[in-house]
Amino acid sequence: MKKLLLALFVSLAFILSFTPGLLAEEGVTKTEIHIGQWGPQTGPAAAWGNVARGTGAYFKWINDNGGINGRKIVYHMFDDGYNPAKTKAGVKELQEGTGMFAWACGVGTTPGLAVRDYLAERKIPWVGAATGSMNFVNPPTKNMFAVYPLYKGEAKALIRYAIKIMGKKRIAITYLNDEYGKNGLRGALEELKANGMEAVAEVPMEAKDTDLAPHVMKLRKSKADLVLMWTTVSQSVRVIGTAKAMKFAPQFMSSSTTSDFTFMTAISKGLWEGVITGTLAELPGSGHPLLVKYKEEVFDKYAAKEERWGVFYYAGIAFTEPMIEALKNCGKRLTRKRFIKEMEKLKGFKGIGPVVTYKKFDKNDMYSRQGTSQTFLVQCMAGGKTKQLTDWMDIK
Repeated sequence: MKKLLLALFVSLAFILSFTPGLLAEEGVTKTEIHIGQWGPQTGPAAAWGNVARGTGAYFKWINDNGGINGRKIVYHMFDDGYNPAKTKAGVKELQEGTGMFAWACGVGTTPGLAVRDYLAERKIPWVGAATGSMNFVNPPTKNMFAVYPLYKGEAKALIRYAIKIMGKKRIAITYLNDEYGKNGLRGALEELKANGMEAVAEVPMEAKDTDLAPHVMKLRKSKADLVLMWTTVSQSVRVIGTAKAMKFAPQFMSSSTTSDFTFMTAISKGLWEGVITGTLAELPGSGHPLLVKYKEEVFDKYAAKEERWGVFYYAGIAFTEPMIEALKNCGKRLTRKRFIKEMEKLKGFKGIGPVVTYKKFDKNDMYSRQGTSQTFLVQCMAGGKTKQLTDWMDIK
């Protein structure tokens, strides 16, 4: 009898494994796909919180337009306050309590590092982390797919432009003393060295720092003609405001994390004018057909009244477009294994961000999981308008 029951069990498991919808993957039912994300709605990086809100609106739009192969996305977003301890606790609670099929975006290098190994060990897909840190693709992991252009390459592109096009000679760098800031610092220093130059000052700051007068004084004493900032939104604004008060007026550059010029102009009371950054998606007023569609059908319909349309908001769409494409290509039989295979098949995918291409997993090739190596440079003009300085360019 025991042998008979065992045989029946094995046969049933075999049949279920080839019957779509009967043997469910974690986070997947016949009608739902559970996807998680963290995003700082409070704390020092709250300005980046609308990335997660943009993703949420995008998922609502997808659901209201038929979902994905008969399933609706159930979106689980929590506020981690840019605190890695809260990120880790929240991810673990959702993953082990509710069960996520995959994770989308997730703002911040340090918060992401707090859960990178946890997700990798459990082979849970994670697409489009909202950070350009190399820590997520070097070395690569099979479950992690990056969409954000690498900070290191972006910093190199900015410094190259400063030297070759603007003729700057004395370049200083101020950076957040974590892996976000250090990724930008490394790229900038490498590019300076390649041009036979050194930084005239390297000024670190902590996320909790609010009085930045001592930091700006060091920059001023260096007599820099250009300052590259790889800091939080609020700190970058404080640097410029403090510099103005000290009558210190170099050219300022910053990372794509401050490229939402409408917002930056508003919170800086106009002081952001003239700042040059990299960017990670098409420009708000570019007329790009897909971006116009998202503005009209996603933002205008689903965003809260107090929400703002800008790069930060629709970055939450750009970072998840490849995920949605792969989910659609999986068909009805959705498993993590199949999803990863479909992600690897994406070649030359173009949404509102840079071109995205993945390859079969190769532990020795970070570009098997770093989907893009493109950015372009922009400058903030009066009223928060954007001037495009370069075309999309490769930053490998």
